Amino acid sequence: MQAYDSSDAEALVKRYIDERLEANGGLFPLQDPLDGAQLKLAFDGIDFTRTIDGYGFFPDVKFHDPGDANKRYLIDFWVAPANGVLTVQEVRIYKAPVESDGKWALTARDPIPWWWIPASEHPGHMATKRGWEVMSAVEQGALSEQAKNGGVFKLKDDKTGKVLDLEFVDTHQPVRQLDSDGHYFACTDFRAVGTQDQIYDIDFWVDDKDGKMTVVQTKVHKVPELKDGKWVQVPRYEWKDLGSSHVVP
Repeated sequence: MQAYDSSDAEALVKRYIDERLEANGGLFPLQDPLDGAQLKLAFDGIDFTRTIDGYGFFPDVKFHDPGDANKRYLIDFWVAPANGVLTVQEVRIYKAPVESDGKWALTARDPIPWWWIPASEHPGHMATKRGWEVMSAVEQGALSEQAKNGGVFKLKDDKTGKVLDLEFVDTHQPVRQLDSDGHYFACTDFRAVGTQDQIYDIDFWVDDKDGKMTVVQTKVHKVPELKDGKWVQVPRYEWKDLGSSHVVP
């Protein structure tokens, strides 16, 4: 298999951005997962690239709002080989402008993308799986499914039998491990395609199979229901129904 380095990842991201700039009047289109807003941003350049062995490359790219240069964004690109070819796996807003005292401050989103978590951990071999490894498996599986379906994550509702058309938003932190069977457990948010505020909470069960984290079950945890003119999440089950668990660091 061909070996790649950070320069290959940066070259790919630059081509990826240039193609979209050319097709969109010189601005980079991106949907904000928090509210579904369709952003169009001016490209400023690649800041730096982080590497996580076995998981890929993460170029951090600078953008700004074309209407106000002080409204700056840092956008992360997750780049990893897929079928032997280096591919952009995900594009995620890492930092966004937040107004404070009449000025725009570049502020990290909460929760932060999983690939920033290892930076705060001690180096060396880890005897147990970490929460970010579980999140990586969940997001890679969800995004691969979306890529196969034109950007739509299709999930059959285990209660109604209806196939839901969803878009990935983010993964909740922390990840948990169920004490009863050892399964790892991650909660995620998905938006119903074509909406801004219809959010589903989808749970993923993950197993460590021969050293690889693998999604073994997916289930709808909360569904959006319209109440008093607002969409709210209504749970199908509670944490206590799953038994005892502990947080995975």
